[in-house]
Amino acid sequence: MSKLIDEVKDSRRKYDVGSWIVPIIAVLTAMLVASVLMMIQGLDPMLAYKSLFTTAFGSSEGIAATLGKATPLVLSGLAVTLGLRAGLFNIGVQGQLLTGALASAWAGYALSNLPPLVHIALALAFGFFFGALVGAIAGYLKAFRGVHEVITTIMLNSIVMGIVDYLASNPFKEPDQALTRTPQILESVRLPMFGNFPSGFFLAAALAFLMWWILGFTTTGFRFNTVGRNRFAAWYAGISYKKTIFFAMLFSGGIAGLGGAVETLGITYRFEPAFNLGLGFDGITIALLGRVHPVGIIPGAILIGGMRAGAADMQFDAGVAPELVDLLLAMILFFVTAPLISRFFKNSANRSLTGGWGN
Repeated sequence: MSKLIDEVKDSRRKYDVGSWIVPIIAVLTAMLVASVLMMIQGLDPMLAYKSLFTTAFGSSEGIAATLGKATPLVLSGLAVTLGLRAGLFNIGVQGQLLTGALASAWAGYALSNLPPLVHIALALAFGFFFGALVGAIAGYLKAFRGVHEVITTIMLNSIVMGIVDYLASNPFKEPDQALTRTPQILESVRLPMFGNFPSGFFLAAALAFLMWWILGFTTTGFRFNTVGRNRFAAWYAGISYKKTIFFAMLFSGGIAGLGGAVETLGITYRFEPAFNLGLGFDGITIALLGRVHPVGIIPGAILIGGMRAGAADMQFDAGVAPELVDLLLAMILFFVTAPLISRFFKNSANRSLTGGWGN
């Protein structure tokens, strides 16, 4: 028992310099491949990257835009990270984020005559609750029915997207508006700005540090980490596997829903499905880029947020198609996961070669 506890404690601090080399190499390799593609098209990659990073980080307005783009990415990355720490692959972050975004939008325009602090807290709670509700469905099916979370979260994504599209285009739709969107939220519920910078980013960063502390220094984090490493060892240690899995998915969904709520209350000021597309799926890239470390997610989200913020200027200044940013993200995801894939096949081969005669 004591050996198990020591092993999990050591693993929580096992984020040495070497573990951060992989994402850095992944980003540089992806940029190199993109540079080759740009040169094939007769474009100047140096001009493109200069425009991209100058726009995103070269002024206070650019940094503010980058942090605004990074805010939901931090939270969606945290949602994926929490699931992975408990041995779960939550692909349903997109649906959970959309649910939280719509719920907070409704609370933002339908509830009135509330003090700003109360209204903001209530709208954020709506986003967390409904995101957690979607996550809890997948968690219950995984923990008590043995249904794989990848299957249930993919299916729930489709179901949730259909529901939120219906609600945003029918009962929650802005009157006399052709677009599928809700009315604007009230002034009392909008997240304040710290100068030019969105307060939602600092809220997301604070949550990242809080999760780092919970996962690294509390019994709850110990349970999540132990179940994620070895469910049988967790059972031996007296940890309830089913309860841990259920609550991991519930809180993962809640954090994703909170990401949608912060996006609604601090950036878009209403729910419109087109504003939130892809944010949940980008959380997978962010989580892996941050090495499934809550604090490591922050620089990863800032980098991806900067790419999103500077994509338009890169297109105008260097003639690069904005889809190149999506290609960059795809290549970063591929290169950052390549070591995991190679390690998986290596371990599989070793198991085959070292199997006993009776296997």
